[in-house]
Amino acid sequence: MAIIKGKVFVYGHDVNTDVIFPGKYTYTVTDPKEIASHALEDEDPDFIKEVKPGDIIVAGKNFGCGSSREQAAFCFKYLGMGAVIAESYSRIYFRNCINAGLPALEIKNLLGRIKRGDTLEINTETGTVFLPDGSTVTFPPLPPEVDEIMQKGGLDEYIKAKLAAKNSNL
Repeated sequence: MAIIKGKVFVYGHDVNTDVIFPGKYTYTVTDPKEIASHALEDEDPDFIKEVKPGDIIVAGKNFGCGSSREQAAFCFKYLGMGAVIAESYSRIYFRNCINAGLPALEIKNLLGRIKRGDTLEINTETGTVFLPDGSTVTFPPLPPEVDEIMQKGGLDEYIKAKLAAKNSNL
């Protein structure tokens, strides 16, 4: 999963899971396309009209705070987003992103340096973000285990692949 390149959507601090995926749909919407269609609808009604596969969210501190609903991570995965970058995450949201196979990168000092519509390029192996002004920001690269989960498309697929490999060696 070395290179991620996409258009940026910028949000602030404390973006909670109810804003990411409204709670009113939690028990009634199960189709992945419909889950994706409700991403950020109350926070940013234009988001769903503008987002393209590979695009990137950049946010401030405490992204994904609030309830632990999985749909708040999976809605971005179903849209084909390249990554979510925040200064910090709710631990449960961070884990849900890994489960979904959606890179959730903790990178400080991006807010104020980029704007909505800018293009970022991220190298997850070297831990480098290439900014539109030509400068770079570094972050710790993804651990190999997490990168492997991302490459498999999420935790379920990673476990299935591990079990299949184990069973083929029997």
